[in-house]
Amino acid sequence: METKGYHINEIGYWRVVASLGLASTFIFATFYAFQPLIPVFEKEFAISVTYSSLTMSLATLSLILGLIVLGFLSDRNGRVLFIKLSILLSIIPFLVMLFVEKYWMISILRLIQGFTLAGVPAASLAYIGEEIDSKVRNLATSIYISTNALGGMIGRFLAGYLSENYSWQLAIKIITIFGIGVFLFVLIALPSSKHFVPSSVSFWEDIRGFGFHLKNPNLLVLFGLGIVLQVTFTGTWTYLPFQLAEPPFSMSLDSISFLYFAYAFGILGAPIASWLSNKFTLDKVRTTAICLLSFGVLCTLHSSLFIVLLGLCVICFGFFTAHSLTAASVGKTATHLKGSASSLYLVSYYIGVASGSTLVAPIYNNLGWKGFILITVTTTISYLIFLNFSLKRFHQKHSV
Repeated sequence: METKGYHINEIGYWRVVASLGLASTFIFATFYAFQPLIPVFEKEFAISVTYSSLTMSLATLSLILGLIVLGFLSDRNGRVLFIKLSILLSIIPFLVMLFVEKYWMISILRLIQGFTLAGVPAASLAYIGEEIDSKVRNLATSIYISTNALGGMIGRFLAGYLSENYSWQLAIKIITIFGIGVFLFVLIALPSSKHFVPSSVSFWEDIRGFGFHLKNPNLLVLFGLGIVLQVTFTGTWTYLPFQLAEPPFSMSLDSISFLYFAYAFGILGAPIASWLSNKFTLDKVRTTAICLLSFGVLCTLHSSLFIVLLGLCVICFGFFTAHSLTAASVGKTATHLKGSASSLYLVSYYIGVASGSTLVAPIYNNLGWKGFILITVTTTISYLIFLNFSLKRFHQKHSV
């Protein structure tokens, strides 16, 4: 039975959209702010690229754990509580970080922060599903996903620009102040749940639900795609600053930080993907988006800054389009326990973030930018061929 939630002409609808949009913007600005700081930490603390990337990969690993644990708890104790706590508790590590001088302490604080950040993504989509009318739910979901990209853009730009001209601590202060404002807004504006029904399923039954999905080969290839997409996307953005700081570009970090405005094309990706998938098949649009992503990555090999910038815009549009359609595919492919299937996709997605931040560092260190790009593009296209072949076999089997 469909939930009769908020309609688009009700103030409650826009309170939900604004609250979750702002919460998402803060969460993802906080999460991704440390990506452009990897070269800054490398120089400031005289550490390796691999070590300096731990502020991203450790936060990602704890975020993965948080998605599972906090998703389980929000199913039983309500969504609103965990959304509000997530924002509040994510501010605290930033406040402590301003007073520490050791890199290992910053890394530990990021490990803690990654877990607290998970509350918003773990509960928000379920909250939208419960409190927004089904006829206008897709719009609310698209706006929410778009603010993921908006937050990533803001966090990366602020950290990159301010760390070069002032200090990375100033970027943290500004994001913290923004977070406090977001928390106060959400505390007042986000409506209480009206349609939440606590789950009576035990933790181990949830785990068995995960096991059920992991035995589904069609879901497995989609989870794998989530990893591959993020390794390519995150890896490109993580190590691009090192490439652009060298000749023939010789760009400063504040100049590089302006390139993060290419994320504006990612903000458009989710709603456009939804529109295109209604006109063409979802598989065709996703395939095109992944090809665009790969083409954009190859553009970063060019010696022209204009071509590189064009490539980054294509990367962001292709990635977020492919990501939103893959998430939709997971929901359609899962026959039941759709919530746990979506959680597993998010887990695979963030495994890709961790891998793209740290695990691919040896490839970049040993083969350079060109070797890194060629390997990631080859992997992405090879996986796309494997994915389409697997899904074609699945459709043929069920059409007989």
